[in-house]
Amino acid sequence: MSHHIIDFNELYYTYPDGKPAVNGVSCRIRHGESVGIVGANGAGKSTLLMLLVGILLPTKGEIRVSEIPVTKKTLPVIRQRIGLAFQNPDDQLFMTTVYDDVAFGPRNYRLTEPEVEKRVMRALETVGIEHLKDRAPYKLSGGEKRAAAIAAVLSMDPDILVIDEPTAALDPKSRRRLLNLLKGFTHTKLIATHDLDLVLEICDRTIVIKEGRIASDNSPLKTLADAALMEQCGLEIPLTLQNCPVCGSPPRR
Repeated sequence: MSHHIIDFNELYYTYPDGKPAVNGVSCRIRHGESVGIVGANGAGKSTLLMLLVGILLPTKGEIRVSEIPVTKKTLPVIRQRIGLAFQNPDDQLFMTTVYDDVAFGPRNYRLTEPEVEKRVMRALETVGIEHLKDRAPYKLSGGEKRAAAIAAVLSMDPDILVIDEPTAALDPKSRRRLLNLLKGFTHTKLIATHDLDLVLEICDRTIVIKEGRIASDNSPLKTLADAALMEQCGLEIPLTLQNCPVCGSPPRR
């Protein structure tokens, strides 16, 4: 499975109002990597993810997934290989029950109902919400909605998991449950987030985006401990790397 590689080649995207969002991004994401994509608001993180799954198409440049270019013609194949969990789960959950939301993708690919059920239950069990399968999504908590949205992605058996702001609006307990879940995934993972402590804990690579360009591509510790880089990119050093506010001692790692 080592061929599940993503290549961004001189990628540009300009919104219809003329605002440039992605400005010449080039990098390779290798099979099995867990990559955190960070940057200030408006840096281009979410736009990059939408280009990857073909929600947007580049103004210039190319994305290749396992050597397949992302184009209108190849989108059905690309979206079988890449699963995207949106920043707001309410944008992804629209059926009357959690089960039907998770089943929507497999049914759309005309799988048999026994195969659909097998995939749905496996996905729900993976995220630990099989007991919620008959609940209406709008009645779920924020953490439960996030888990249901990820289950909907997993039911498609993707090779690559892409998540936009996974911990947004989660309470500490739900956040910890989600982090433990993400740690257990063997998928290639791209995670766009402002939660730098999450990146430090579960990612093995960090790409910093500034004004649509890659400002840094390095290990999480080297990247997120660089105070000058963080300042230049409108970010702060993660709390777990900051000195104790009481005694001034550096954190133990």
